[in-house]
Amino acid sequence: MSDCLFCRIVAGDIPATRIAETERAIAFMDIFPATPGHALVIPRAHADDALCATDEDLAACMQLASRVGRAALDGLGATGVTFQTVARPDGGQTVFHLHIHVIPRVAGDGFSAPWEPVAGDPAAIEDHAARLRGAL
Repeated sequence: MSDCLFCRIVAGDIPATRIAETERAIAFMDIFPATPGHALVIPRAHADDALCATDEDLAACMQLASRVGRAALDGLGATGVTFQTVARPDGGQTVFHLHIHVIPRVAGDGFSAPWEPVAGDPAAIEDHAARLRGAL
């Protein structure tokens, strides 16, 4: 879908700091990180949300999200991970392409949902991406 932000990332029309890819899913850094190392996992095929995605794409996204979560523990020193996806406007969805947030956590990190989107430092985002890639 040409008007979908994440489809444009999949197509390479919009830059993203990618950290891992499979045949069905892509993981990249969130440019409005809730915590350091916050990543997103999306299916390559467009699906508005988890309620209309194929079982295969849902499984592929969660499998990749789990890998990224383990990388956050190993590569970033996180002591926990929050996985989050929402569906539909009343569920809090604002970007209508299925995505799973992989949010590295540590005690006292101040994270609360929903978080206030604040643009992250590009150098810090790249550093966290490199560390996650290394841990994958």
